[in-house]
Amino acid sequence: MFLRSRRRAVAAAASALALTLGLTACGDDSDPAEELSANRAGAMESYNVGDQFKATEPISFSMLYNNHPNYPLKNDWLFWQELTKRTNVTLEPSAVPLSDYEQKRSVLISAGDAPLIIPKTYHPQENAFVSSGAILPVSDYIDLMPNFKDKIAKWNMAPEINGLRQSDGKFYLLPGLHEKPWQDYSLVVRTDILQELGLQTPKTWDEVYTMLKAMKARYPDLYPFTDRYSQPKPTANLWNILGSSYGAPGGWGFNHATWDAAAGKYFYTAASPQWKAWVEYLNKLVSEKLLDPESFTQTDDQARSKLATGKSFVITGNAQALVNDYRPDLSKNPAAKLVKIPLPVGPAGEVNPAPRTENGVMISSKAKDNKNFVAMMQFIDWLFYSDSGQEFARWGIEGTTFTRDASGKPQLADDVNVIGLHPNAPKHLQKDFGFYNGIFAYGGKPELVQSFFSPEEQEYQAVVGARQPAPWVAPPPAPFTDEEREQATLWETTLRDYVDQQTLRFILGQRPLSEWDAYVNELKSKNMDQYMELQQKAYDRYKKEHG
Repeated sequence: MFLRSRRRAVAAAASALALTLGLTACGDDSDPAEELSANRAGAMESYNVGDQFKATEPISFSMLYNNHPNYPLKNDWLFWQELTKRTNVTLEPSAVPLSDYEQKRSVLISAGDAPLIIPKTYHPQENAFVSSGAILPVSDYIDLMPNFKDKIAKWNMAPEINGLRQSDGKFYLLPGLHEKPWQDYSLVVRTDILQELGLQTPKTWDEVYTMLKAMKARYPDLYPFTDRYSQPKPTANLWNILGSSYGAPGGWGFNHATWDAAAGKYFYTAASPQWKAWVEYLNKLVSEKLLDPESFTQTDDQARSKLATGKSFVITGNAQALVNDYRPDLSKNPAAKLVKIPLPVGPAGEVNPAPRTENGVMISSKAKDNKNFVAMMQFIDWLFYSDSGQEFARWGIEGTTFTRDASGKPQLADDVNVIGLHPNAPKHLQKDFGFYNGIFAYGGKPELVQSFFSPEEQEYQAVVGARQPAPWVAPPPAPFTDEEREQATLWETTLRDYVDQQTLRFILGQRPLSEWDAYVNELKSKNMDQYMELQQKAYDRYKKEHG
């Protein structure tokens, strides 16, 4: 899609936007929004972009809640109180520990016991719940969501939204929306060690290798690089950012099929030369004792402990991990200086692998029969997609958690801390108030998304944000039918487990890379080719039916 002529791209985007903003799928003459006369209790009669949503009567909605250990749920948070005050809505969170969230969500949805609002869902996780009818085709109801529609139109996000569509032309996830891509995770490096060794900050993965070699030569008794984020998948972050730099993301960013814009078709990600190349890179790091082999199995606390005690100098992380975890961990060593370096460049070139969509919200199909359904959709639209709702979820209450400067820009109150901005403040925006919570506060304009960023993080974003979007981030739609999805899910589970297992064996040297071709043949025996035939068929069908 990225190689099409400008005229074709504009035409395609216009066509896609028309589909995106429509309420009905092709071939469906009914309008679900017109069938909601019995479901408007509490809804505003007139609700438009920029309006403050407030239900006309007190209402409540159940919600699945991903309980983050860094700021555990508190029922007396000011967030809940103020949300009810502003919207007349009370949320009833069903808290699930972060570590069990995905599994618990699946169990609840499959059993028909899920709360009405199901946030913190990353595409394509919703695919597993479409065929059962357990979640709502939210695209049928976006006329109830003026802020959502407005941002899609203003930010030209039709390609991203259409990438969420199923074979029926509908989408079942309300994603977080970013006006600009925001790439957060990279390598965090002890720059005092770089200075000691006379090294510059590495800009490429080849330079990262050179840096690690120098660290190992100076400190032969340690692994210079140890990593975290290995539960439940091995180094889900490292495989993602490194794989993205090679054009074949793994870990958190893994998709079985990756779009090749130049060839105009999909390829199986974990059987590609790009995948093999980054596996070879990690194998080299492990074999030369530059990367701790325990990185792929250890807990986050174990990885952090090694960094804190000087047993390693490099780890992956994001801005919050740098400020909330690593720097406090190293506070007893005042000489230690940690920096999140710009994502190193690999063979894929200077690309920004971050999408403009974020984790989002599924709605239980039970919700459409709720008398307050229209009010619920208006409420979700205000909280997650309006400028004022996004500011509220992130910043809190003016005069309590933030003030404004002369230009109107929010500033954190002096007695409130978050991400180390006011380290000596007695109160914490997340822990004590419930704002800037990953359930609600994501997406938006760059000035909002980056409003808490330190000067160093803004410098990071300036570097990575100047790079071209990765061509696989917004691929053309290739949705499966229900029958295809059922078959594909079985194949995906088997393939993904085998990919993770064998990739790790290659990296650790437990299986020689000379057996790569045998590994690819093993994937074929597990229906890789049939899966890709299904993917191509789905792409061709959708393109024919929807343009």
